[in-house]
Amino acid sequence: MTPGAESGTDGVRLSRNTFAGDFWANFKRWTVKSTRNPFFLFLSLIQPIIFLVLFTQVFGGVATGAINSGEASVSYTTYLVPAIAMQVALAAAASSGIGLVNDMEEGMFEKVLVSPMNRTAVFLGKTASELLLILIQIGIILVLGTVLGGEIATGFAGAIGIMAVGFLFSVWFVSLSNILAVVSRDQETTALGANIIQFPLLFISTAFLPLDALPGWIQTVAGFNPVTYGVDAARALVLGRDVMTVIELNAFGGIWDTLVPAVSVLLVLDVVVGGVAVYVLKSATSSSVR
Repeated sequence: MTPGAESGTDGVRLSRNTFAGDFWANFKRWTVKSTRNPFFLFLSLIQPIIFLVLFTQVFGGVATGAINSGEASVSYTTYLVPAIAMQVALAAAASSGIGLVNDMEEGMFEKVLVSPMNRTAVFLGKTASELLLILIQIGIILVLGTVLGGEIATGFAGAIGIMAVGFLFSVWFVSLSNILAVVSRDQETTALGANIIQFPLLFISTAFLPLDALPGWIQTVAGFNPVTYGVDAARALVLGRDVMTVIELNAFGGIWDTLVPAVSVLLVLDVVVGGVAVYVLKSATSSSVR
């Protein structure tokens, strides 16, 4: 008899699984699996740290003039920290699908499909584990940015807010990475697909320069780029003021004129892409992942 199931009076097996139990089991399994490879976690931080250090040193002098206007004076380190925080989220989320493909290759995914586990809970437990690690990595970047001379105008509360934005920003890309995994069933394809999407999204956005300093066609594309909304929300918390230029809004005042539209866009994206990921996972069968 399948674990977590019992026979009813009519001989039909009844699952004793609960949604919360299935969620916790998968959260714990993926957390343990991730922490067993600390070398991977270390390497995943190297790239954004290099970006933070090299970009501030190489482009800081040139970019500072572009990001400062009027009486405002912001160091490029302060300006760049939100972008690097979102880059950490993208890079870590990109690896989500690779872990799922690894499960497929080891036969674990097949076992999950034929188990009485709720597949939505399976996906959410895995995602929650990965998001926890992303939050830790964003926290490390914020500390490093402060050490390098960056400032967070909104203080500790702002730092927590940036991590919350990183959480929302990560969900859609974690979902997309898992969709690529189920569709391709191949680690190399999943990794390549995530990276091909990741880097153009970063550079065709407001991550490294203000919107008005970018070429016209990039400004147009940036308006539809999720990275723009994630970075702008985090940057508003770092600078303590409205920085949104894609969606002009004056209904809330100050920092909220950036946070409300940016967070709304990210929430809609999370629901849509996350819903597709759950649907793809529910539609998967043992024969489709062999």
